[in-house]
Amino acid sequence: MRHTLPMADSYFIGLMSGTSVDGIDAALISINHNKIRCLATQSVEFSPSLRSAILDACSQNLATADEAAQLDHQLAEDYAKVVHSLLAGSTLSPENIIAIGSHGQTINHAPDARPPFSLQIGNAQHLANLTGIAVVSDFRSADMAVGGQGAPLAPAFHNDIFRSEEENRVVANLGGIANISVLAQDKDANVIGFDTGPANALMDYWINVHLGKRYDKSGRWAASGSVDQDVLSTMLADPYFQRPPPKSTGREHFNSHWLATMLKPFSKPGPADIQATLCELTVVSLSNDIKRYASDDSRLILCGGGTHNVTLVRQLQQHLPSLTIESSSQFGIDPDYVEAIAFAWLAHRQLNKLSGNLPSVTGATKEVVLGRLVRPALGQL
Repeated sequence: MRHTLPMADSYFIGLMSGTSVDGIDAALISINHNKIRCLATQSVEFSPSLRSAILDACSQNLATADEAAQLDHQLAEDYAKVVHSLLAGSTLSPENIIAIGSHGQTINHAPDARPPFSLQIGNAQHLANLTGIAVVSDFRSADMAVGGQGAPLAPAFHNDIFRSEEENRVVANLGGIANISVLAQDKDANVIGFDTGPANALMDYWINVHLGKRYDKSGRWAASGSVDQDVLSTMLADPYFQRPPPKSTGREHFNSHWLATMLKPFSKPGPADIQATLCELTVVSLSNDIKRYASDDSRLILCGGGTHNVTLVRQLQQHLPSLTIESSSQFGIDPDYVEAIAFAWLAHRQLNKLSGNLPSVTGATKEVVLGRLVRPALGQL
């Protein structure tokens, strides 16, 4: 089905493949006088072999630089296929798109290293050559160069589209890792935002190991088990949960090795009970931070894949009874594509030389323009 598109000042495409490592989300947006409209979306799962290779890269199991380069190249080709497919369902051609905002696939995020760094792959130049569209990528390094964590970056977008002068709100993105954006109704108040800990990453890993599934649909397997409070307490004792923001994390910390270490002292819980406990870990770590940093908020807006986990959302409501909990769909934005739209928005800001980071979130010393722009090489498309 082809979508009829309105006249607009500019069109951008956002690409996101996140810590869930489940696939590529793409969003085509128009921006007209700072008003954003999402015109089309598409999501494509990674092949099992590519997903396995990415997970190996995230766990630093790549044997050679050659393998890393091949993965960088392959991701760009997969991104390009999604872009072509997205445009095929619209009335636009590559010439109409000002730029693609491509987050890339994070394989190592180390903001506390010396020097700090964050590595994303998905060759931007190759993507530009394959699509004939300029690409903005490498969104994190400019923030890190001025003392920031380089993440999370979505709070700036959340602030732009979800903030209200009528009530205090908090946005929770439930991807592989969970992050929150605390949005006060006072327009002069700084945004608070940070990664709270794991969301789907550990649950996805656990159900894949035991049931061969990529994720726990609606949280049904978690609902079939019982939370082991001793295991949960051991997990919550991880120092990351007590650290004050600014802070960010990823699979470099919360991964299969971390989970094995947490479970090593315990022999009693069955697989379904561990899944229930991992779900509760997400809920408790997230709700604790909301209580700590957003105690006066009245509404929690959910986005990301975890929004579809009925068990997780139900338990969040139990832990946060005073909050109205809603999906971002209630505000006209599909929860599965908030981050893809965010990187299209960040590409727009880069082209217009507007800052994309929030120092109150990342800890940077100042606001900076995020991302690097590359154009298709001469002779391409």
